[in-house]
This record gives sequence, structure tokens and C-alpha cells, in this order.
Amino acid sequence: MKMENKRFKLWALLLCFATALSACGGDEDPTSTSAAAAVAETAAAQANGSAETSAVVAADLPAQAAYEEEDLAADWSAESPTAIDLNAEAGPVRITAAGTYALSGKLSDGGIVVEVSNEEKVRLVLNGADIHNENGAAIRIVEAEKVFLTLQEGTENVVSDGETYADMAEDAPNAAVYSKADLVVNGTGSLVVQGNYKDGLSSRDDLKIVSGAIEVHAADDGVVGRDVLAVKDGSLTVEAGGDGLKSTNDAEEGRGNIAIEGGAFVIDAGGDGLQAAASVRVDGGSFDIVSGGGSANGEAHTDDQAWGKGMGARQPAESAAPSATATDAVSMKGIKAASHIVATAGTFSIDSADDAIHSNGTIAIGGGELSVSSGDDGLHADASIVIEGGSLVIAKSYEGIESAVVAIAGGDVRVAADDDGVNVAGGNDGSSAGGRPGVDTFAETGDYKLVITGGALIVDAEGDGLDSNGSIEMSGGAVVVYGPTSAGNGALDYNGSFELKGGTLVAAGSSGMASAPSDVSTQASILMTFPQTQAAGTTVRLEDAAGNEIAAVAPTKEFRTIIVSSPEMKLGESYILYSGGSEIVSFEVSQSVTWLNETGATEAQSGGPGGFGGGGRRPSLGERPTPPQP
Repeated sequence: MKMENKRFKLWALLLCFATALSACGGDEDPTSTSAAAAVAETAAAQANGSAETSAVVAADLPAQAAYEEEDLAADWSAESPTAIDLNAEAGPVRITAAGTYALSGKLSDGGIVVEVSNEEKVRLVLNGADIHNENGAAIRIVEAEKVFLTLQEGTENVVSDGETYADMAEDAPNAAVYSKADLVVNGTGSLVVQGNYKDGLSSRDDLKIVSGAIEVHAADDGVVGRDVLAVKDGSLTVEAGGDGLKSTNDAEEGRGNIAIEGGAFVIDAGGDGLQAAASVRVDGGSFDIVSGGGSANGEAHTDDQAWGKGMGARQPAESAAPSATATDAVSMKGIKAASHIVATAGTFSIDSADDAIHSNGTIAIGGGELSVSSGDDGLHADASIVIEGGSLVIAKSYEGIESAVVAIAGGDVRVAADDDGVNVAGGNDGSSAGGRPGVDTFAETGDYKLVITGGALIVDAEGDGLDSNGSIEMSGGAVVVYGPTSAGNGALDYNGSFELKGGTLVAAGSSGMASAPSDVSTQASILMTFPQTQAAGTTVRLEDAAGNEIAAVAPTKEFRTIIVSSPEMKLGESYILYSGGSEIVSFEVSQSVTWLNETGATEAQSGGPGGFGGGGRRPSLGERPTPPQP
């Protein structure tokens, strides 16, 4: 695989996986978001099982939000404002002409109503205002070209509604701040929005937050922009019974996006933290997201087969009480999008009951610092996941990284998983397709790929470490796998081939289902099966005949087998393997994959039933061998 544009210009990134792994170039302008290139190749029709039928899926990734000069302007002193003392008002305050209106004081009931022509603009300056409407939206924009909600510097402002509205029809206003026109929030003051009925801050058109200290409490969704929800800066604290930040337009192409350039976000959502009908793009900011009560509230998982965690569809524990997700189809993901999720920068802390980051299409990470804990998958994308930079720590998950295509070209990735660390398979997550959360339908065969060309990947998995229902290709980077201790899983598992051409690979795990890279590999590797299980923390060191260290690792869990491959390993050269400071075996590398036990090179794995030699995959579903006896 050839990676174009090593700098992360994801909106112009093209990953091509052809049969011969040839380069696939393009003439698109790398600075043009409208010419955004494909994030990854996915499988097309698989007639006769030929990989040549694969196709590149191109998609326009979301552009950064555009801000006009007037959106950024919060100084209203020269605009001949009309001052409104809310203390002197009774009932709704109606604004029917364009202009600037400075609101101060307290309006106990009735709210503010803006209704001008769709070619006129209105600025509402909240200058120490407390606005409440018991029977409807506290601020309601019926019609305008655009409305600016300016938070005056040094002021504290409150907007709230009641628990029931006089008009509760489906298309009626449903938020404490509700706009049918473009809405821009700017200024450096503070605003507390109390959405007691349903949503907090909502626009049926564009919603752009430029600045300000905003706090939203909502019975349902916190902050909603139908066509786009864009944030440039400021602080946003959201407590929502439903979704935290949301964009909802799924009917018009190019809309329904969330675009964030910066800001500080603290989101506690009963549903999704961020949810986009189309795409999410993040180019900066800090995010502290808890969704669905956090990973501790995730649905219980158990194996549908006693033999091998990572080899079948996962099922919720029969003894577990039905969760809100299962009974009410509530999505409780950290960040979710229907098409694409792109992160080029930012700091993320996500604790989610369901997937931490979930896309029905693609996920691409080119920078930033992400730390996630998930009650299900750390990252899940139906089509592809590309990681090209930044740091990603999946501290807790059922499966760590899951997609039909996973490409790691850079960055620092660390995964802890109760099942598979990296899972490459077909189908999609049932929680995104209207099914019961936590259920994945995986095809046994297909053009599914795990491709590693750079970066660092450390996996600690109770199931398979790296699991591909298709192939694995590695030509660079560094991979360390602390694999399963149970005999029904392996540090490596693939249904097709594992072609190893470069990089450093160390994978330790159990022996029952151990696999080595394929014989077609051009870089040498070894798979050592120890006569006894090695204790956690035991240092394994590989040296050449001259005593030079090739690799050294101290697995964090007990292990029976270890795989080592390094560009420094050469055919025809001799090596010595040590464990716990003692020499275990000396040997010569005479082929691409050398299988070892304590006596030297063997033709097959020597771990008893369930082992297979020749440098290959373990049996596919339906070929599962009998588990080794204790």
C-alpha cells in the first residue's frame, strides 16, 4: 500500500488497496474540501471471491464552517440599539423590525418573539437578562434572515422555559431558545439555558457559536443545529437527557454536519454526546464527554460459544437486566455520525455506554489526543477507519477498533479490549442499524483488510489481538500484542493471509489458536511455543549470533507463545532466544516463518491440538479444532 500525502490533509487523503497494492494517485486539489478524496477502500461485489472487484469509495468530507465578518462582531455600541428593560414588560416582547435590541432585567413570563422578513437581520444583546416563558420558547425566532444572540461582556444571562408548551404539535417550537432562521451566538458574557420542556438551544437552520460561556440543561437534546452546528470557540457545558450536540438534516446533501474549530466542551448526555445526521469534523478544542452514564453502564456481553471469544457474534448476558438501550433503542455513543467522522486536532476524553466513536461510514484520525472508555467498541465504522497521527488510548472496550477496513499509517495507538483488540470484518454494528446494541454480523469471507504502514500499536486483548476476517498487510510501524490467555483465541487471527513486509512485530499469547504471518511474507518472523506457560512480566529477548539485541519485551500477561519479526532478522542468520534471562533455544532463520520450540526449529507449531504450522492462519469458522486438553 502506498500512502499519499504523509501530512494529514485528510480531506484530500486517498487510501487505495489494490490487488497488487499498487499506488493509486489522483489529481484533486489537496486543499479543496469539495474534492475530498476517499478515506479508504471498501469491498465491492465479491463475485468469485476476487479482490479485483474492489472499488474505491469516494466521499466529500465536511468542510470547515464559514464565518462572515458580522458573525464574529460582538461590539454593538455603534448600532443605535433599542434598550428594552424587561422589568417593565408584561407578557411576550415582540420584535417586528430589523435592528439591535439590548435586553436587560427580568421577564417572568411570555418570552421574546422575533418576527421580521426573511431578508432582515436582528441582533439581540443579552445584557444581564433573565427571560422565562412558562408555556413556550423563551426566545423564539419565527422569521428572519439571521439573528445574532450577543452575550454582553461581564454579564450573566438566563433563559428558561416550562415543562409543557401550549402548542405541543410535532413541528411546533420545542426549545428554550428556538429559531427558524440562522442563529449566531457571540460575545464574551455567559448564558445559562434551561430547557425544561425538551431541547435547550435549537435552530431549524444553521446554528453557529462563535464565543461565550454557555451552559445548557435540557430534558432532551442540548444544542441542535439542523443544517449545521458549528463552534468556533468559547466554552459549552451541556447536561442533556437526550443528545448533547446534534445536527439533524438527513434529507439534503451536504447538510446535517457538525464542524468544530475550538472551544472547551463538557457534555453529559443520556444519549449520544455528539450526533450528526451526516458528518462530524473536529479541528481543535477540548472535549469531556460522558454518554449514557459512561462505560460502567454498558450492556453486558457474553460469548455465544464457549470455545473462543473472538470467533463469533457477541451476545448480551442472559442474566443481565435489559438496558434502556435495548428496550428503547436509545443510542449512547460518545461521537456518532451517519457518514464521516474526521479529527485533525483536539483533546478528547470520552466515557460512553456504547461505542465511543461510531460512524456508519468512515472514521479518520490525523491528530489530537483521544482517551476513551467504552461499554462496547472503542472505534467502530461500517466502512473504514484510518489513523494517520495523534494519540489514541482505548482504556476500556469490548472490542477496541472495528471496521471492514482498518489502516494505521501513523500515530500512537493503545488498545485494551475484553474481546478482540482490532477486529476487521464485514457487516455493521446492530446498534447503528436499528438492531440490539452490541451485536455485529460478520461475514466469514470478504475483501476485508487490516493494513499497517506506520505508527505504533499496542494491544492488550482477552480475545484475539489482531483479528481479520480477510487479510493483514504490514509494511512498517511497530506492533506489540499482549494477546489472550485462553486457548480459544490467538494473538493473531486472519482468514486470508498475513503478508509481512516491514516494521516490528511482537505478539504474545496462548498456544491453542496461535497463528504466524504467512509464508508469502518477505520479512522473516518466528513463532516460539514454550514448554510451559510463561509468567506475566517475563522478559523475552532475541539476539543475533554476535549478541546484538533484535527485540526485547516483557508481556503484561502470562503467555505460551510469542511471535517476533524485525527488519534486522535475515535469512541464513543465526539467533538466540532468551526467556527470563535463560537461553531457551538457538536456531537459524531459513525461511520466512520459523516455528520453534525448546529443541529448535519445527515444521509446525508444537503446542498440541489446535496448533498448525507452515506459517498461516488458524482455521476459519467451521474448521475450528478441538480445544487442547489441560
